[in-house]
Amino acid sequence: MVKILVVDDEEMMRKLITEYLEFEGYEWDEAEDGTKALELFKWNTYDVIILDVMMPKVDGWSVCREIRKESKIPIIMLTARGEEYDKLFGFELGVDDYMVKPFSPKELMARLKVILRRSSDSLKAGSDQEKIIFEGLNIDISSRSVSVDGQTVKLTPKEYELLIYLVSNPNRAFSRQQILNGVWGYDYFGDDRTVDTHVKMLRESLKEYRKYIITVWGMGYKFETGAR
Repeated sequence: MVKILVVDDEEMMRKLITEYLEFEGYEWDEAEDGTKALELFKWNTYDVIILDVMMPKVDGWSVCREIRKESKIPIIMLTARGEEYDKLFGFELGVDDYMVKPFSPKELMARLKVILRRSSDSLKAGSDQEKIIFEGLNIDISSRSVSVDGQTVKLTPKEYELLIYLVSNPNRAFSRQQILNGVWGYDYFGDDRTVDTHVKMLRESLKEYRKYIITVWGMGYKFETGAR
């Protein structure tokens, strides 16, 4: 049974989200602040965390940072602010998705289903594949880890999924919209600069092996195995 942790200091918001979770047949726990959220996370197993940014005691960014120290559990961030800086900050912390209030609960459920499906697919893929190696770039599918010249690099969940998506389709050029649909798994409701942001962060993490991720001008990106 899928279990979700809903963290928001607004009781009405929690009630709205949990009503939709109940309709979808999911189980859930609620937390009204970051302190309780971390306590619940410590003693329970969840499939996804829906996490508000602005909360008393411990805010959502701090909760996310603490969780990422020990878990790659998918996190959907909720915020009343939609500035690009906030989104970039969230993605750098390892947030999987980002929704600005007010939002459609139906859209939230759609995004939640995509994340759950992709998590399930990743587990299945990990049992069938082992490693992908390009020179000093080593991708271990089973452990979802990436190393550069023997040094493990920390990728956010979305950076990792983006890398796997491109690597799994070598030398094939993708538009930004194709990448959004392939990695995020739904028709993105914002602009496609999200892809550019994640590509930039991924390239920084891969250091000299950033050369494999080629910009296709006027279109998008590709993983070029013949890059030098």
